[in-house]
Amino acid sequence: MKKIALAALATTAIATSMLAGPAYAKELKIGVSMALFDDNFLTVLRKGMESYAKETGVSLQVEDAKNEVGQQLNQIQNFIASGVDAIIINPVDTDATVSMSDDASAAGIPLIYVNRQPINLEMLPDNQAFVASNEADSGTLQTKEVCRLLGGKGKVVVMMGELSNQAAIQRTKDIHDVIATPECSGLEIVEEQTAEWSRTKGNDLMTNWLSAGLKFDAVISNNDEMAIGAIQALKAAGRPMDKVVVAGIDATADALAAMKAGDLDVTVFQDAAGQGKGAIDAAVKLAEGKDVDQKVWVPFKLVVPSNMNEFMN
Repeated sequence: MKKIALAALATTAIATSMLAGPAYAKELKIGVSMALFDDNFLTVLRKGMESYAKETGVSLQVEDAKNEVGQQLNQIQNFIASGVDAIIINPVDTDATVSMSDDASAAGIPLIYVNRQPINLEMLPDNQAFVASNEADSGTLQTKEVCRLLGGKGKVVVMMGELSNQAAIQRTKDIHDVIATPECSGLEIVEEQTAEWSRTKGNDLMTNWLSAGLKFDAVISNNDEMAIGAIQALKAAGRPMDKVVVAGIDATADALAAMKAGDLDVTVFQDAAGQGKGAIDAAVKLAEGKDVDQKVWVPFKLVVPSNMNEFMN
């Protein structure tokens, strides 16, 4: 196991390496526990895994944890009891991954975390790995572009994801780190609250801010879903969209549609399908006793109106 190696995989490189769709000698059974099915980005991640599994002859058992830690832990125990060859987890709560790692390790079953960084990343056993995009880049790319669009000064509101989630914590930290730089120090965060990754809750939060008379020049959201909810509330309140900068992360299909309509100004592409393929490849290799890089980074890419057509598919 190469515990320290970081594999920076470009989207094109991932696609190239996987086009051939390698068939494995025997059908491997992999249990997959998703934090929840009812999420646009995670749906792309899940569908990417399912599609790639069919290409490669891998059998997937995919379960919905419905955003409940207890249910996800039960799913992992059930995977272990059924004798799967490997487990892939998109954690509900990244603080709960120590127990998940311990259970899989005790059973001798390889475990791959995908998309959400486990709290025990630096202490993973040799047969466990993490496939995702480096969140230190996501909020940084996003906020630097907002800073550029505002000319380095203005009032900003921040919509955070679930506070138990490492991505939400890191993306919010990225925002603060960019604003702390000299060129963006003219930005001021006037409100910062969680909308739990949800479009509906993003709408509700923005409605509350507007009702309170909050003044701001930009909305920086930890994901596209909350940004879209904010846009819906802004438009319902009659706020001209060319008078406010709205930024999200993930470059989902709905986000790109909002950008094409002139409502969303910034998003950051996170290769959900690439992460899913990378997770399956890592799981298969570990199940076959092969070495993998323990941290596999799939790069983020800034998406703005001038290059959005590159990401429409």
